[in-house]
Amino acid sequence: MSPKDRHRRVELSSVRAALPEDALRLVGDYERHLAVERGLSQHTVRAYVGDVVSLLGFLHGVTGTNPGSAVAESATETQRSLDGLNLACLRAWLADLLGSGASRTTVARRAAAARTFTAWARRKGVLAGDPGARLVAPRAQRPLPAVLKTEEMGEVLLASASGAAELQPVALRDHAVLELLYATGVRVSELCGLDVGDIEFDRRVVRVIGKGDKERVVPFGVPAERAVRDWLDSGRPAIVRGARKPENGALFLGIRGGRLDPRTVRRLVHDAIGAVPGVTDSGPHGLRHSAATHLLEGGADLRAVQELLGHATLATTQIYTHVTVERLKAIHDQAHPRAR
Repeated sequence: MSPKDRHRRVELSSVRAALPEDALRLVGDYERHLAVERGLSQHTVRAYVGDVVSLLGFLHGVTGTNPGSAVAESATETQRSLDGLNLACLRAWLADLLGSGASRTTVARRAAAARTFTAWARRKGVLAGDPGARLVAPRAQRPLPAVLKTEEMGEVLLASASGAAELQPVALRDHAVLELLYATGVRVSELCGLDVGDIEFDRRVVRVIGKGDKERVVPFGVPAERAVRDWLDSGRPAIVRGARKPENGALFLGIRGGRLDPRTVRRLVHDAIGAVPGVTDSGPHGLRHSAATHLLEGGADLRAVQELLGHATLATTQIYTHVTVERLKAIHDQAHPRAR
């Protein structure tokens, strides 16, 4: 976690503690709704709740910079938790965020979180109307994702395979992780959540539980099958033998035998890519972008790529078409005699 993220979390924690009691209860109810009823991941719930805490802090004049005085002021507050939460308040909150240096992408995300919250509050009967339904936020900037070229990805996997050839358990695991991430395009959280029983070698597919506990089946190729088999045959048993309390069902294990942590996956991906000269640094999500882009460049249908990646809407997948267009333009500029 970066110092900036850590500071923001501490600040929002102070704001939440300083909110009036009825607002605190409402935040708790909303948090349970997101986690239990909607089945969102822990990270998504934390992000949504943090945005709502920021909104309610703005509504009640709680900044978190001076928690002591904020608590004292909140104790004398007589209005109900959402009195004054109208369209003008929402717009003022977003303007304050922009004025404090927040990016357009951050403001757009918080506006979406506010709309989700006000719709829920309206259904719950806390709000008479839904002011968020009319809230328009700045259009978020959507930079094209960093994508490795096919040959660059091949070099990364070749280097990883060379390390795995020494049959060290961690090297076998890391190579299997890289192969499976690229072969399937799964999210890092989905990969870490895989169990041994989720892999079907006879059909070369893996059962993945994605966002909202939605299940999908994703195929993988021969190189990924070979790497995962080597890990299961040689690497994983060695770690299990040396662990005090191994995680019996998890597909990928840390060096102490517990389920592999997403932070470890991010680090190993960065290290593997950084070990190959000339390749742009990237993380697990970069491999997901690369997998999607290479599928489309190879002629895959956009709808099929959507299913493989587990995107809820086709609009999310369409960003990869822009990546391939940029690639095609670059090839055209280099090869066509009338390109310039």
